[in-house]
Amino acid sequence: MTAPETTARPRAGAAAPSGVAATARGGWWGMAGSVANAVFSFLLVGLITRAVGAQGAGAIFTGVALFTILSNACKLGADTGLVRFVPRDLAVDGGRSVDALLRTAVLPATVAATAAAVPLVFSPAVATTLLPHLPPGDAVALVRLFGLFLPAATVGMILLGATRGYGTVVPFVGVEQIGKPVLRVLIAVPVAWYAPGVLSLASAWLLPALAGSAAAWLSLRRCRAGRPAPHPAGDGPVAWRAFWGFAAPRAISSVFDISAVWVGVILLSALATAAEAGVYTAIGRVVTAGTLVQLAVRLAVAPELSRLLAVGRTAEAHDLHRVSTCWTVLFSWPLFGVVACFPATVLAVFGPEFTDGALALVLLCAAAMVNIAVGNAQTVLLMAGRSSWHLAVTAAAFTVQLVIGVLAVPVWGVLGAAVSWGAAIVVENLAAAVLVRWRLGFTTVGEGYTRALTVSCAVVTVLAAVRRATGDTPSGLAVGMALGSCVFGTTLWRYRTSLRVSDLGGVLRRRAA
Repeated sequence: MTAPETTARPRAGAAAPSGVAATARGGWWGMAGSVANAVFSFLLVGLITRAVGAQGAGAIFTGVALFTILSNACKLGADTGLVRFVPRDLAVDGGRSVDALLRTAVLPATVAATAAAVPLVFSPAVATTLLPHLPPGDAVALVRLFGLFLPAATVGMILLGATRGYGTVVPFVGVEQIGKPVLRVLIAVPVAWYAPGVLSLASAWLLPALAGSAAAWLSLRRCRAGRPAPHPAGDGPVAWRAFWGFAAPRAISSVFDISAVWVGVILLSALATAAEAGVYTAIGRVVTAGTLVQLAVRLAVAPELSRLLAVGRTAEAHDLHRVSTCWTVLFSWPLFGVVACFPATVLAVFGPEFTDGALALVLLCAAAMVNIAVGNAQTVLLMAGRSSWHLAVTAAAFTVQLVIGVLAVPVWGVLGAAVSWGAAIVVENLAAAVLVRWRLGFTTVGEGYTRALTVSCAVVTVLAAVRRATGDTPSGLAVGMALGSCVFGTTLWRYRTSLRVSDLGGVLRRRAA
């Protein structure tokens, strides 16, 4: 999926690959990773909740929430900066500035991650504040463990961002979406069987981070070997101010992005109970799994959008956004329809005490469908260089979430956390969609989009009818999925031309050949 240079000539009789085709190739890799990530993440959460219960799981995932927020903050937006600047450098200068770009990105982030790890390792007050329901010694040991792994994990994610800049999502998918989730389950299974405990299971979650960072470094070396720079390493000039002028707003907005997913866990642990934090973690895992189709498309879209906009192929970039949104709606809305119609059955996988979060899950499914409907509007903002706009949007949404969360969590518990996150999702995505449409000129709605909505709504209608007839039961879920699959397949075939399904089939046939 390497982006062609603007000066290169295609072989005789061969057409240059379009942005849509390149995105389809990356999208299928991302889809495979999304499925693996969803399956193994469910298995891991199920293992942990079954091994230590909702309260123990709440303590572990409070540590995970803190670690995830800090690691994303300490990247300083450098990974997204590399996704934007590396393909531009490859397209315009043949990659002669990549060495300098990597130094510019990695060194400040390493310093930031090390500084953030110091209070986690040496300050007991952080642990006892976040985990008041654990014995102080256990809380300190748990937080200290997460602090020790923070710098390595941060650098690994930045290196994966650089590999995406080379036009391939395979390293990212292999490390973040397949490698780490699979390793976590493989380590957690014997731990949960022979030595179940908060610290041991937290270690099972953390250990793959080291392997992931090593794999990211090796993958980047391989990408660079396949696209050697035409000049000696480091010869190319790096617009340091331009890089960090783009990445710095993204650094702040990335904190808001990831905090939106995890801040509810921290609020529930500090203001409610660890058990409620465990229930909310399971709900969040279900919702995140539903958006993995969107993530798969986003991983492929981002570098392609950057490349197309860099070389002035604006019409292709607009078309890419429309088609990718169509695919995302088509495959994501039916998934959320299944979960929203049978929330208690889905949550029962984690244990009987988790079914109390059914209403919260339905609310978040509705908000996530708004997110899916606007497409990858935030990716368009970033790849068009409008990271300051993206920062303003995410800051507004996070403010809404934090205010509502502080007020609602002590009163409503899990439902209050879900209300705050759902409100933030709607605010953030609608604001981004307005900016993309009216300031950048990207359109989302077209014939394919309306057909995708028609197919998805037909499936959701069938699921709702089955739920009304059978109730929220495992048998009802099975019947609903069977009938919904039939409706989905039939309508998808009926509208395959306007949905541009042939783009996907053609790519798969070429890859098989």
